[in-house]
Amino acid sequence: MTILSKISSSSLLISLSPKLIHGTNSFLLSRSTTTTTLRITSKKEKAKAALAKEKRRTRSDKHFNKDAIIQHCFGTHSDNYTSRTHHIPVMLAEVLDVFSNTSLTSFVDCTLGAAGHSTAVIRSHPELKYFVGMDVDPMAHDMAQPRLNAVLHDGVKVFTILRNFRLIKSVLGETGDQHLVDAAVDGILMDLGMSSMQVDNPQRGFSVLGDGPLDMRMDPQASLKAEDILNSWPDSEVGRILRDYGEESNWRTLQKKIVEARLHGGLHSTSDLLDLIRCVTPAMKGGRQGWIKTATRVFQALRIAVNDELKTLEDSLYSCFDCLAPGGRLAVISFHSLEDRMVKQTFLDIVKGGQAVEEGESFNNDLKKTSNNEMKRKEAWIKQVIHGSNGTILTKRPITPSGEEEKLNRRSRSAKLRVIQKH
Repeated sequence: MTILSKISSSSLLISLSPKLIHGTNSFLLSRSTTTTTLRITSKKEKAKAALAKEKRRTRSDKHFNKDAIIQHCFGTHSDNYTSRTHHIPVMLAEVLDVFSNTSLTSFVDCTLGAAGHSTAVIRSHPELKYFVGMDVDPMAHDMAQPRLNAVLHDGVKVFTILRNFRLIKSVLGETGDQHLVDAAVDGILMDLGMSSMQVDNPQRGFSVLGDGPLDMRMDPQASLKAEDILNSWPDSEVGRILRDYGEESNWRTLQKKIVEARLHGGLHSTSDLLDLIRCVTPAMKGGRQGWIKTATRVFQALRIAVNDELKTLEDSLYSCFDCLAPGGRLAVISFHSLEDRMVKQTFLDIVKGGQAVEEGESFNNDLKKTSNNEMKRKEAWIKQVIHGSNGTILTKRPITPSGEEEKLNRRSRSAKLRVIQKH
């Protein structure tokens, strides 16, 4: 009976096999078709998003030559640091274009850094009489000074000041020079990105790729550090910072784990924080790239909070515009969406004369979007402008680096340039 039972079972299995196989193949084919459809849909959505992104910006068509830029900024005697780290100013050709049709008697670089932009502007404007360079980082000043000395001529009055750009009005007043005291500046530049010397120094705590203290201060003399926020600020504030400044979707879990870490001694190094982020980031979210992206957002959030960057930026944009002479221009390079949104909205508010303008709101008669043919004939980089009662936004859409620059200078990929001109 046992043998007959086995034979009967085998016969039954054999007779059903073609149907099972057919069903299995149909199921697999269905899954494969669904997967393929999802992939096609995903590709279409990505292409659509990329097209929408292109429409929101004006991509630069400037040729990018790294060696020529180093030569133009630093001359034949570029120092070892520049050669070793390839410290290249972002969107240099585009910045030079902004001021090329303007007579620059006075120029202020609010974020002096290694003086890459400034030295190039000075070389391009022999008519320059007054130069002011501001930065909160003493290392930047030490590096910038010899580079500036190499390109400045005797007729230029130079002021390099260790101060935050939100204090531009008082800085110009303290120079004692009447031209600057009267706030009649022809050109102002703000490059909101971090310099290579800051990112590459693990002791500053800015990078997710090195081990160092949880510092993140742009001004080494400031008191607040990222370590203080993580270990002593209320948990609700930690969560708000991650959510609002990092735009991190997993902020609740991160907030909870950061607060729990305090029970075990707290977080005191970038490695401590990175280990926590690795543990919290779900494995399916892109593997190593997943947690690095999360870490980048967390580090950005903490840096913004430590340096009060957004409030400082907003106040500074108004102050810088006030310091411009009629016809003067303010150029701002931002590197993440929160900064760019702030620059865009503040520029709109400035040209509107203080009346609030919501994004997407229709413009009335004194605030018009236009393609100014006369302006475009003189300056090809200007595509569409927005006229207001107090000034003109020369970049309705932000200018972004050329594809060539993005490939050769990876830190430029998120850069956006916006320009406003005073009436």
